Amino acid sequence: MSTKIAVIADVHGNSQALYAALAEIDRDAQVKHIYCIGDMVGIGYETNEVLQILFSRKDISFVIGNHEEELIAILEGEESDSQGGERVHHEWLAKRLDKRLLPKLKAMPKEIAAEHEEHKVLFTHYHLDSEQRFLPIEAEPAVEKLDQLYKESPFDLVCFGHHHPVHHFSSAQRIYLNPGSLGCYDKPFARYAIVEFTATEINVALEQALYDNRDFLLGYEQLNVPEKEFILNVFHGNQTIKK
Repeated sequence: MSTKIAVIADVHGNSQALYAALAEIDRDAQVKHIYCIGDMVGIGYETNEVLQILFSRKDISFVIGNHEEELIAILEGEESDSQGGERVHHEWLAKRLDKRLLPKLKAMPKEIAAEHEEHKVLFTHYHLDSEQRFLPIEAEPAVEKLDQLYKESPFDLVCFGHHHPVHHFSSAQRIYLNPGSLGCYDKPFARYAIVEFTATEINVALEQALYDNRDFLLGYEQLNVPEKEFILNVFHGNQTIKK
């Protein structure tokens, strides 16, 4: 007896990457559920398309990310952590958002605790402090620090995103998994993970789906997306974007 799930993180408004990953996941009939762990919006500009794809499915559970929080804050007239160019970018996205999607964003939790084959799993966008605020990103997550953070928790697997590189490491206590950003990468691949649970094991397969990202990259210029030069450089590795 075994159970398979898929984990996706940091889609970041990239619908073609999302389509590619979901197409591969759907080809594996053993995958029973998908967990989408935050930052579906922001950086990329296809906010409505990405959310409509995700919300149209019945097999996905969601946790909220910092970009969703910032978008909600702007739309609700509340204080946001966005400043400078990031603020301009989020305001541009907020104006383009289909407001019918907002209630589902606001209803998302910061954490989901689940159990598969008697293994306890935590899904969160990133590690939280005692006041349920996202902790600062660590460039190189240290397993000892994470074990200290989760020392009172029952979890055998902690899945997180936010930090875009892939992280997959284990301690004597548990496994930590970040599948890598699905929508932000310096190569034309959409990253995700498949996790298989048996009675005695948790097996993680890191996957990436090839897709044609040229139109998506060109769209930054065509739409004059705020902070486009910074985004293409930092989050997409200045890939060639010629037709």
